[in-house]
Amino acid sequence: MENWITRLFDIRYPIIQAGMIWCSGWKLAAAVSNAGGLGLIGSASMNPEILEEHIRKCRAATNKPFGVNVPLMFSYTEEIMKVLIREKIKIVFTSAGNPSLWTPRLKEEGMTVVHVVASLKSARKCAESGVDAIVAEGFEAGGHNGREETTTMTLIPLIRKSVSLPLIAAGGIATGRSMLAAFALGAEGVQMGTRFVMTEESSAHPGFKKRILESKDGDTTLMIKKLAPVRLLRNRFSEAIGQMEAKGASAGELAEFLGKGRAMRGMFEGDLEEGELEIGQVSALLDVIRPAGAVVEEIMKEFNEAKNELTAL
Repeated sequence: MENWITRLFDIRYPIIQAGMIWCSGWKLAAAVSNAGGLGLIGSASMNPEILEEHIRKCRAATNKPFGVNVPLMFSYTEEIMKVLIREKIKIVFTSAGNPSLWTPRLKEEGMTVVHVVASLKSARKCAESGVDAIVAEGFEAGGHNGREETTTMTLIPLIRKSVSLPLIAAGGIATGRSMLAAFALGAEGVQMGTRFVMTEESSAHPGFKKRILESKDGDTTLMIKKLAPVRLLRNRFSEAIGQMEAKGASAGELAEFLGKGRAMRGMFEGDLEEGELEIGQVSALLDVIRPAGAVVEEIMKEFNEAKNELTAL
């Protein structure tokens, strides 16, 4: 399959594995890239030294393109960017911040820059900043999310109508059929997080993966909106946060209760009740853990089958 996204990244399939905190190290990124998609190393859970190690191990495990996801909200972003420049990374996905802060500098280094947005306003800012492509992430997505709570079904055509850049859909997409739906709305590629958490190569804790397998519709909720909205699986921690929000807790009180390392505690170390379990709504659809390469092939097979079914209509 060839289109705008496959040409931009020099990949076989327009499938991007999201750079997820505590879940997407070099093993997952290399496996997705080897299967024909674009694997991303998630730098949010790594200090500069660990990121450098993951980049080098990924290079040893694949000769295909891969990239690094960098949330711009963290204080050590500049150090992370220095690693990317030093390691001559070719593809960078930025998120959770202003794309104009780093896009010009990264493009000076010859990098392809993609930014994740949750609103039309942010997409327009991306175009002004000179990014090469946009990930439009709907409200269904796991992890940190947009305050606007715009669904993928609404966000993709809204941005496609107003912005001419290559467009990657994210949020609630985990199958070939949902990929085809995103293409019908105007996307040329898809980014999947939750689906790739549920792979053998994902660094998510086995207990977290098991909890996802057991999840049903309605088991995730968008919370902590006074700080940074994040979609979580329900557990004792999320219930406590919900009670605090219902009582009108301030951003400072929520931040104090959240503390540090809550996501690591839940997703990486396996504390399923007091940890932060970031995952998307589509978790309710997933019932098996497979190798990442098999997931990519399954998505493309289903995409083509669904496309043929619709053509027959």
